[in-house]
Amino acid sequence: MKLHAATVVDGYKISHGEMYADDTTKVYSNLTPRSDKIYRRSCTPFYDGKLVWVGAQGAIQEIQEMWDMFFKSDKEEVVGRLARRMAGYLGGYDPAVKAIAELHDIGYLPLQFKSLPEGSKVGFGIPVITVTNTLPQFYWLTNYLETVISNLTWKTATNATIAAEYKAICKHYAELTGIDDFTVSIQCHDFSMRGMSGPEDAARSGFGHLTQFIGTDTLPAMDFAQDYYDAKDEDLIAISVPATEHAVATSNILYLEQEDQVDGSRLLAELRFMEDLITRKFPTGIVSYVADSFDYWSVLTDILPALKDIILSREASSVAPGKLVIRPDSGDPVKVICGDEEAPYDSPEYKGSIELLWETFGGTITDKGYKMLDSHIGLIYGDSITTKRAEEILRRLADKGFASGNVVFGVGSYTYQCNTRDTFGFAVKATYTEVKGEGVTIFKDPKTDSKKKSAKGLLRVETDQDGEFFLVDAVESVDKSLEDGGYLQTIWKDGQWVKRTNLEEIRSRLQ
Repeated sequence: MKLHAATVVDGYKISHGEMYADDTTKVYSNLTPRSDKIYRRSCTPFYDGKLVWVGAQGAIQEIQEMWDMFFKSDKEEVVGRLARRMAGYLGGYDPAVKAIAELHDIGYLPLQFKSLPEGSKVGFGIPVITVTNTLPQFYWLTNYLETVISNLTWKTATNATIAAEYKAICKHYAELTGIDDFTVSIQCHDFSMRGMSGPEDAARSGFGHLTQFIGTDTLPAMDFAQDYYDAKDEDLIAISVPATEHAVATSNILYLEQEDQVDGSRLLAELRFMEDLITRKFPTGIVSYVADSFDYWSVLTDILPALKDIILSREASSVAPGKLVIRPDSGDPVKVICGDEEAPYDSPEYKGSIELLWETFGGTITDKGYKMLDSHIGLIYGDSITTKRAEEILRRLADKGFASGNVVFGVGSYTYQCNTRDTFGFAVKATYTEVKGEGVTIFKDPKTDSKKKSAKGLLRVETDQDGEFFLVDAVESVDKSLEDGGYLQTIWKDGQWVKRTNLEEIRSRLQ
């Protein structure tokens, strides 16, 4: 999408420049996650009440890219476009057009952005970004960008925080059942791209996932990591495996059945297809097979036992161990994986997938005494997974004596798309201004909703003796220069990067 930077705003922003006090020269604002009250309605006990702060660098770089297109475009064209739009939209609004024209003349955004270190765990009510103008005539620009600062940041941080809860769940059961850290790093795989609001949205969201896990099928997240967070090709940005989808499976199975190559037996047709897939087309390494196109339980009880020797002799490729991963994709994931106690005793449904795979392939016992499937076979479930279901699955597997590493979760858009900026209460608010050279401490404190009370004045973030962030506001009442210290550090100023971070640094902080 070709966006025109001057109009990537809420419409009412256009008129705000003229509404500030005469002779205003500075506006100072911040982005703060205010509350997790909404998220606590659906989280598990493994949520630690902290936001994973990530997204500042990517958002600022995207803002810069949009405005660079504006500055490089013909002034008459881009300013004229705004003028024509305002003629109908606001009945003509010359002051805004004049201000945008003056901005085009200087050729950069006269702003200063500060951020907490990305990869920090932050309590609520702590500002994570501050922004202010660096040239007095562009005081209006600070909050002109409020909308885009908000919508380019909240989802990345929100989903990184949710991914951290998934990781805490996986890590707990890994430690309980004797599973290594690398297995945890691939145990939640990002399946969300098709359910996101466009590829750019998927990239930003998927980057949040990559701060916690390395498994993803959201390829644009890898581009985002490289282009906006300086990840290198040689870094372990993300991994995945070759995998079938239902179109692949059903077209092969029904073709073989139709051609009467397998005596009209659909189950035998599926066996032949799977055998061809794992011996001829993908003979080594990992391959994932979607197994519920028709009769999932027969795949586990008839087809896999028939292919047992082939599967157990599967060899590694140059980059991956030899393994067949089974993917159920329908039904209740807890029951499908762990078993349904209401099903007939000793039926496949009663036992569940992991127990059936153990009966066929066996495995090893971890040092904590839990069963781990043979390394040549595994399972991933990617439909309807939530943090609560993931926790219940791993808890029930442990109760049955199975290690957590027997299952991988595909985390989809139900997790990563069904959120809003209110999930963690993100808001951009102005807290300080200067008029005629005099500083004015500003804030909001609605009597109708105390949760929306803002900080005051210039802000500084410090840490206490336990390493927890805390806010010191209105520092101008003591000394305005105090705003320059603390953990909010300048990362971008007047069109130039002052300090950048990268994916590896973020992951390291989160360790």
